[in-house]
Amino acid sequence: MTGQPLWRRALAEVLGTGMLVAVVVGSGIAAERLSADTGLRLLENSIATALGLGVLILLLAPVSGAHFNPVVSLADTLLGRGAGLPARDLWVYLPAQVVGGIGGSVLANAMFATPTAISATDRATPATFLAEVVATAGLVLIVQGLSRTGRPAPVIAAAVGAYIGAAYWFTSSTSFANPAVTIGRVFTDTFAGIAPASLVPFLAAQLIGAGVALALTAALFPSSDRSPAR
Repeated sequence: MTGQPLWRRALAEVLGTGMLVAVVVGSGIAAERLSADTGLRLLENSIATALGLGVLILLLAPVSGAHFNPVVSLADTLLGRGAGLPARDLWVYLPAQVVGGIGGSVLANAMFATPTAISATDRATPATFLAEVVATAGLVLIVQGLSRTGRPAPVIAAAVGAYIGAAYWFTSSTSFANPAVTIGRVFTDTFAGIAPASLVPFLAAQLIGAGVALALTAALFPSSDRSPAR
C-alpha cells in the first residue's frame, strides 16, 4: 500500500467515493434538467463520470490507492500479495466507501435543491444482471492487470475513466460496477437512481463479476510488478 496511516486512507476513500457519486448523481440531475433526449442525457452523464473518476484517481491514489469500490478493494486484498490491501484494512475501506457513496448522493441532491429520497427506478432484469457481471469483471481486470504490470497512476486513471465512460454505452445497466456507488444511488430519486428492489441483484452481479476478474487476473497476470504506491 501507500504507507499512509489507516485513518488518512479511510478519509481518502470516503472523500473519493463520495465525490464520485456526487459526480454521477449531480451530472445526471443536470442532464435531466438541461436535455430532453435520453441519449443526450446519458452522454452528458457518462462524460462527466469518466472525467471525474480519472481526476479523483489521480488525486487520491498516492493516499489510499484510490479504490472507491468494495470489489476493487476485495480484489486487492486477495491478489495483491505483499503490496496489496491487508485484510485487516479491508474492513475499514468497505464501510468508508459505503458511507462516502451515500454522502455523495445526499450532497448532489442538496446542490440541485432536490430532496433526498429513495429511488423508484427499477433497473434489475436478466439483461442488466449480465451487464453488471461484464462491467464489473472488466473494471476489476483493468485495475488489477495494470497494477500488476507496474503501470503508473496516470495510466490507470485514464484507462479506468475511459472504460467506465465506454461501459455506460456498451452495457444495458449503464455500468454501475461498484457496490458502494450502487448503494449510494439508492438515495436519489433522479436520473441516476436505482430502486432498493434492484439493489440485491446488482450487488450479486458485481460480486460474480469480481470473481470472474479474479480468475482472469490470476490466469493472465500471474506475477505482480507493482510498486508499493500503485
